[in-house]
Amino acid sequence: MEATLYATPGNPIPGTPLVGFFKGHRGVNLRYAVFKSTAEMTRGTIVLLHGRNETIEKYFETISEMNARGFWVATYDFRGQGGSDRLIKDSRKGHVGRFDHYIRDLEIFLEQIVLPDTRLPFFLVAHSTGGLIALKAAPRLANRIERMVLTAPFVGLGGQKTSPDNIRRLATLATFTGFGGICLNKDEPRKDFDGNPLTTDPQRFARNQRLVFDHPELFLGPPTARWLYESQKAIAEVRTPRHLASITVPTVIVAPGNDPIVPFHYQESLAQYFRAGQLVPIAGARHEILQEQDRYRTQALAALFAFIPGGDPEETDPVGTLTDSRLDA
Repeated sequence: MEATLYATPGNPIPGTPLVGFFKGHRGVNLRYAVFKSTAEMTRGTIVLLHGRNETIEKYFETISEMNARGFWVATYDFRGQGGSDRLIKDSRKGHVGRFDHYIRDLEIFLEQIVLPDTRLPFFLVAHSTGGLIALKAAPRLANRIERMVLTAPFVGLGGQKTSPDNIRRLATLATFTGFGGICLNKDEPRKDFDGNPLTTDPQRFARNQRLVFDHPELFLGPPTARWLYESQKAIAEVRTPRHLASITVPTVIVAPGNDPIVPFHYQESLAQYFRAGQLVPIAGARHEILQEQDRYRTQALAALFAFIPGGDPEETDPVGTLTDSRLDA
């Protein structure tokens, strides 16, 4: 089986990355890529973790900008999505057996790919579900990861017709009665821009939808009840003051102010008890801040590049001088 990355109109592959598979927890094949920076000064490596139902391809634009700043980027598709192995027969269902399997995959990736094949120091940038994985793994990352930036970390659930409490009850009931593989909502592979909860940028939205249409095999439908149960259990754990106090990796939380998926108040509440964390609100932005309009996205990148490799998120940073790799989709 050969690992491949896919370019689509307006979304070229950055440079000539090393692409392959590594064996995750229990032998699951996970597709990964390492993008080397050609900048004169190398600043280290950013380990990039995606959200649920995202792929390496969706982050080509952001990876290009990270490379331009002197960072190598190491990233992989989570188990059960993207170009990695599916975990159940129905490949459209987003599933995981245990949330801790995500944590073990990250540890294996750091041990087998990042440490031997990339440049020190190591930083971590994670979005949504990737942010939840980072928060859960963070107490064990202190000696490996220098700093973390979490964009809209999945620490609460909004934007659903059913309340979060009822979703949790239904997911728990299904999981413990042998129906963890069912989905609680319908599969809608085609998404319209109007009213979408992800971004207010029509070009980036169209670019990402083109990727879905050209390579549907990379993408999923709704999550299973088991996935919801496991993720809600992980959320409950990472939000406890005890867990947050155990995290010593300096962290910035970039919180979109108009996020229907992970409402702002969940992210704000998390920061209140997170001694190593600092909240950077982006007023008006929706959930996928790195896929947003430039007026929102530039603020997020300014916070990211001021904090990594070092400094204060409030420092001004000329993000606007980066080459815009986006083309019309």
